Order: sequence, then structure tokens, then C-alpha cells
Amino acid sequence: MDFQKTLSQTVMLESPPLCYESLNGSCLKFVYPKEARIALYILFVVMSLLTVLGNLLVIITIIHFKQLHTPTNYLILSLAAADLLVGGVVMPPSMLRSVESCWYLGTLFCKIHSSLDVTLCSVSILNLCVISVDRYYAVCHPLLYHSIMTLNATAFMIGVCWTVSAFVGFGVIFLELGILGVEDYYYSNVACEGGCTVFFSKTASAVFTMLCFYIPAVIMIGLYLKVIHIAQRQARLIQHGQMKSSQRGTAVGKTEIKATKTLAIVIGVFLLFWAPCFICNLVDPFIGNIVPPVLFDIFAWLGYSNSTCNPVVYALFYSWFRKSFRAILLGKIFQPNSSWTKLF
Repeated sequence: MDFQKTLSQTVMLESPPLCYESLNGSCLKFVYPKEARIALYILFVVMSLLTVLGNLLVIITIIHFKQLHTPTNYLILSLAAADLLVGGVVMPPSMLRSVESCWYLGTLFCKIHSSLDVTLCSVSILNLCVISVDRYYAVCHPLLYHSIMTLNATAFMIGVCWTVSAFVGFGVIFLELGILGVEDYYYSNVACEGGCTVFFSKTASAVFTMLCFYIPAVIMIGLYLKVIHIAQRQARLIQHGQMKSSQRGTAVGKTEIKATKTLAIVIGVFLLFWAPCFICNLVDPFIGNIVPPVLFDIFAWLGYSNSTCNPVVYALFYSWFRKSFRAILLGKIFQPNSSWTKLF
């Protein structure tokens, strides 16, 4: 009896930890050391708080100050709203999943969380696409800019970005379009109790990543290369005094050029931070789904951190953001007519 008891205890000790010890089909659980878990919780909580506070500051600034009510800034406002939701809604559950290496919040909330994750990422890249179109017309066709990029047109494009992204995010997850055609493989080899991952078949992965990342990325890069070429050509003509008087009316001002450079940095940071995640999503189904979940987790958090970085970029390159930040901290926005303050 003692031998059998000892053998049973040894087997129990050697068996890998599970998310749900009492359930068949439970996911394996990776247990981090206590110190690592505490450090990860602190890191993710700080990142989430900074993301929410930084983007909330951007939203308050653009809404409050009348001078900032422009099409370009409304697009930045939409982007900041998506980043705020990433920090407040997506990051906290992802933090629990990453640190505990299991999902304990239920199947329905897993689908909602995954849908929001895909939706907000799609919103960000579609907003950045529209921003690149805005900058293209502002620099390359300044005479047409105000007739094309009106406030109503901007509001319509923002509405389209959010609507299309919601259909993509919630449609892919709730209609299970990602596992279409490979349901047997998914439920036999991937799905388990305590897991919450977004799985794509080869076809779904190729279509999703192309439509939601690679094609928009090529469009944005192409438009910005054109914008940079035009801006540099105008700068050289002005510098050498070769621009005709008839052309000076179509020359782009320093403010537009600076805004274009800043938003190009925002787009560049987005592509840099999200590229590893989308490369893994595209490649993994074609190599037998062998990319470790921990690596996916790292790349996902790298993408989330983009939402933390955007307000930092605005603070570094926009003087109006720094000025409005001081006004908010000092409570000046509560003074009468503070919304008409000149920021630049």
C-alpha cells in the first residue's frame, strides 16, 4: 500500500500542471516563478494605465480646444479612442491570460475579448489609412484638400472604419470564419478548457492578414513616399527661389509638413510594432502551427504597446499637445472661454 501511495504521489508530481485539474481536455498551464509573475503584473498594469491616461489626454485636448477641430485631428481622435479601448478593455484580460497562462473568464467573454482585439487593431490600421489619404491631399493637392476632406466626409470615413472593423472582428470570431474548413483539426488539436486563442486556417490567415495589415500597409507606405517626394521637391524649389509666383499658392505650409512628418512616425511605429504579430499569424498555419504560444503573447503585447506610444509621439512632436497638457494639469480648461485658447 505504501509503495502504491508513493508511486501515485510521484505520478501526480511529475504530471504537467493543468488550467483545470478536474476537467478532461484542460489546457496545459505554464507556472511562472512568483517573482516573475509579480514583475509581469506590475509591467502590464503600468502599461495599461499609461495607455488609458495618455489617450484620454489626447481625446480631451482635441474635444475641448476649438482650434483643434480639424479633419486631421478628428482622425487622431478616432485613433486615440481605439488606443484607449485597447488599454482599458483589451489589456487587462490579456494580462490575466499572459501571466496565469490560462483563461478563467469563460468562453463567451473569450469570444468578446478576441473580437474586440481584432476590431480595435483593424480600426487603428484603417484610421491610419485614412490619415495617409488626408496627408496626401493636404500636401499633394492643397487646393482640393478643403473641398474633399470636409468635417462631414471625415466623420463618414471614421464611421466606416469602425463599422467595417466591427463586422470583421465580431464576424471572424463569432461566425468562426477563422476555422472554416479545419473544424475537426481545431477541436481535436487546438481547443481546450482554459484556452483563449485566435486560430486561423491557412486560407483565413492569408485573407485576414492581407486585408487587415499588408494591403493597408502598402497603401500607406506608397502614399507617404509620394507625399515625401512632393514635399522635398517644393522645399528645394523654395530654397533656390525657383518657385513661380503662380505656384506659391499651392505650396504647403510648415504646419502641414510638420503634421505630415509626425503622422508618418505614428504610422511607422504602428507597422513596426504590429509586423511581428501579423508575420507570425501568416506563417504559423503554413509551418504546422509550431510557433510557441509564449512568442505569440510577446508579439501581441508588442502590438498593444503601440497604443501606449502614440501619445508619447504627439507629446514629442506637437507643441500644441504639450501646451494643452499643461493647461489640463493646471486646471485652466475649467476657466471661461478656455476652449478658444490659441495653442499655435
